[in-house]
Amino acid sequence: MDEDTHYNKVEDVVGSHVEDAVTFWAQSISRNKDIMKIGSSLSEICPHANSVFGNLDPKKCLVRYIDYGNTEILNRSDIVEIPLDLQFSSVAKKYRLWGLQIPSGQEVTQFDQGRTFLGSLIFEKEIKMRIKATYQDGTVIAQAEYGSVDIGEEVAKKGFAEKCRLTSSTSISEEKKSDPGQLVLRNLKNPIPLWGHRSNQSTFSRPKGRLSGRLPLELKNENDSGNHVTFPKENLAVGDFNLGSNVSLAKIKQDQKLIEENEKLKTEKEVLLERYKALELKVEQTALELQQEKATTVDLTKHLESTLKTRVGTRMKNLAAKVEMLKEIRRVNINIRFGNDLSDAIQVLDEDRFTIPASLNELEIIWAEYSLAQEKIRSCQDVNEGSILVAERNEVQQKLYMAVEIFILEVDELPLNKRLKTLQDLSASLEAVYGQAKEGTDSEEILKKFYDWKCDKREEITSVRSETEVSLQRLVSWFQSTLKAFDLSVEESLTSEDTIGNIDELLENTESSVCKELEISLIEQGDADKEIIFNTYSEVLQRIHSEERLIATVQSKYKDSVEFKKQVIECLNESPNVDHLLSIKKTLKSLKARLRWKLVEKNNLEESDDHDGSEIEIIKQEITQLRNSVFQEIYHEQEEYEKLTSLVKKWFPELPLLHPEIGLLKYMNSGGLLTMSLERDLLDTEPMKELSSKRPLVCSEVDGQIILLKGYSVDVDTEARVIQRAAAYHRAWKEAKEQSGLLPLIFLFLCKSDPMAYLMVPYYPRANLRAIQSSMPLTSEEALKVMKGVAQGLHTLHKADIIHGALHQNNVFALNRQQGIVGDFDFTKSVSQRASVSMMVGDLSLLSPELKMGKPASPSSDLYAYGCLLLWLSVQNQEFETNEDGIPKVDQFHLDDNVKSLLCSLIYCRSSVTAEQVLNAECFLLPKGKSAPNTEKDTEYTQKKEEELKVENLDKNK
Repeated sequence: MDEDTHYNKVEDVVGSHVEDAVTFWAQSISRNKDIMKIGSSLSEICPHANSVFGNLDPKKCLVRYIDYGNTEILNRSDIVEIPLDLQFSSVAKKYRLWGLQIPSGQEVTQFDQGRTFLGSLIFEKEIKMRIKATYQDGTVIAQAEYGSVDIGEEVAKKGFAEKCRLTSSTSISEEKKSDPGQLVLRNLKNPIPLWGHRSNQSTFSRPKGRLSGRLPLELKNENDSGNHVTFPKENLAVGDFNLGSNVSLAKIKQDQKLIEENEKLKTEKEVLLERYKALELKVEQTALELQQEKATTVDLTKHLESTLKTRVGTRMKNLAAKVEMLKEIRRVNINIRFGNDLSDAIQVLDEDRFTIPASLNELEIIWAEYSLAQEKIRSCQDVNEGSILVAERNEVQQKLYMAVEIFILEVDELPLNKRLKTLQDLSASLEAVYGQAKEGTDSEEILKKFYDWKCDKREEITSVRSETEVSLQRLVSWFQSTLKAFDLSVEESLTSEDTIGNIDELLENTESSVCKELEISLIEQGDADKEIIFNTYSEVLQRIHSEERLIATVQSKYKDSVEFKKQVIECLNESPNVDHLLSIKKTLKSLKARLRWKLVEKNNLEESDDHDGSEIEIIKQEITQLRNSVFQEIYHEQEEYEKLTSLVKKWFPELPLLHPEIGLLKYMNSGGLLTMSLERDLLDTEPMKELSSKRPLVCSEVDGQIILLKGYSVDVDTEARVIQRAAAYHRAWKEAKEQSGLLPLIFLFLCKSDPMAYLMVPYYPRANLRAIQSSMPLTSEEALKVMKGVAQGLHTLHKADIIHGALHQNNVFALNRQQGIVGDFDFTKSVSQRASVSMMVGDLSLLSPELKMGKPASPSSDLYAYGCLLLWLSVQNQEFETNEDGIPKVDQFHLDDNVKSLLCSLIYCRSSVTAEQVLNAECFLLPKGKSAPNTEKDTEYTQKKEEELKVENLDKNK
């Protein structure tokens, strides 16, 4: 080994082939041109040559050309040494990692893994080699580095190699002086892992065409005796021998054969050794099992001996425990198991069954006649005919009054509440045991089957119970008779056979009887038994509910009868009149005249040249007081109208016919929205030019509230339709009022001088979505709160069969940035006219695809507009992408999963979604632990709005 000549010399090489975890071949970067020249020459000589592959043959061996990566199978006799004049110095050098060796006894799998790991570190990579020594066969011992990575340390860390043991200088000198022939023989006895045995050969070499000649044999010298891995004979390659060897090929073949036989014997030895160890382990396991069985037998014998000592006591305790269990089962389970509770319920239903009072049928006949008379009066248009119908109605009313008195007296004697309480308790107890019943049962057939089944079960359980009781009685008798045998005071001589008898047989019979009854009582009921019991339960429950409904009907009719009797007595004492309403109207007329006069007075003073400011201020205060008084009287008028409307609906439908001057019918048709006492010139209004693009809008103040007055041009037909549509909207709002999610309508009145209808609504300055989003956009939480209120508004309208048709950002309001409400729409237009107007939010159309196709508006088109508004609020100023139908793409935005799910339902699957379902969507549910709304922010916003209103009021009064 040459250690000093090139010590610590550094070379840059490229890895090309790996033999094992510490040995590899690499090519110097400085010889790139020579390699390219050789490759070009070979490609010109044999451009179409391919590698030779095939099945291995004992007479052939695997040859690898390290420099070029080709592989082929050759006959051993064909392998010869190349003449010196044809030889070319090796392009690649063989390197061995410094200070490392392969561990002794390394498995083949680990050997392959180590070779693969080293290949991943060096193959086709530029490596810096720091030379430490060189073997006589040309192997270079060096420290390999790739960048900052020490390759030797990485291989050692993975456990594929270990540090070399220190070697004395004597052994090194002997190594140098050894005969080359001995070196060859020693290496032949230590087979080396071959390239052909790699798991992925192509990773480290690439086919480049065969050489036309045969490569020289190379002798492999590991220089680490004792660290060898054995491989099959077919994987040994001739290319593993050194070029400088003087050993003949025949000698090599002989040594190879000896090595193979030696390996075969070693394998057989290992197999026999493994069999021996397996048999030895089996003998040990069998001995251990035998010892365990002996210990188990001893324990079992001891347990039997101890058990026999307490056999009588244990048996009696077990029997007593079973008898106690049987007592509990007889007390509880038998009622449910054999339908005793259902039998009791049927008995309760049959014994005190409630029947309809005889006077109820007569009462309902007369009541129907009375309702018909009322309906005739309601539809009558002639006053004279109406008077006749009222007289006829009064006669029927007297008859109904008598029938009501009889019915009330009869019902007062019935224990309705007590019976209802009994039925409710009975149904509750049965439902707690059996659960929900099923509908549609055949009562007679079910009850008959239940009674037959119960009789059979009763016979069976009676027989078993009788047997149990007899056996227990015999056991009790035995105990009583046995007392004499153990009583020393008894002088009578008794034999043990006469007294004790066969107690074992007696105990056996008693245990058998008790266990049989327990088995019958505890065994799971069959499907047929369950079906009979459940069908009977369903029938019983239906009978209970039927009787409950009958009692509820009688109670309801009783309540109506008491109310009718009370109302009739009041009507007989004092008939309804409209004097109070007429008095209010007269007061209103006077107040409006004074208000108009004061307005004229103020105008005259303001137009005069020498007007007194203090006098004008006094008149303004009087005008304000008069205007407030007018509205107070209008509110009183509304209250009186409501009272009369209630009387008309219940008892006196003739009032609108007999008193047409009060306009009660118009008030009722408008749902209480229309007032005839309010006029446009009575209000101190300010024109709203910025909001009057479609219709004239003015702003005013009523009772401290800022209101907006919307003007509609109407003709005779349009006026009726406006009143009808506004009334429907107003009725929907009145159902829930503040919880309706709708903008309230305050008054609807008609102008006497112009063909105009005016609608008074609350005014929320800069509270619509468009204004809010342009100034201070809603947060995601605020947007969800607002849109939940909007969903409530749509639900209120759709429940009343009203389609909005004009939902857009200007018509949705966010009060205090928390409560969302839906604004009203143009009552002069039909729903199709409203829906045909193009509505946009940003670049997104709010018209649903079906509206664009000419289909009529529907709740789903409202929900489409709602979904687009929700998407607009959720994504703020982001651009929308739409498909060919103009439908926005929701997936492009990063949104909350619940919000995205709701948007997909609204925009893509509207036909299957309702406003009520939207209202109950997951994204609108308040999560647990959610913080309360930011009251400080709301207060700041409210104060800001109040300041704006004050500024507007000051501007109006200038």
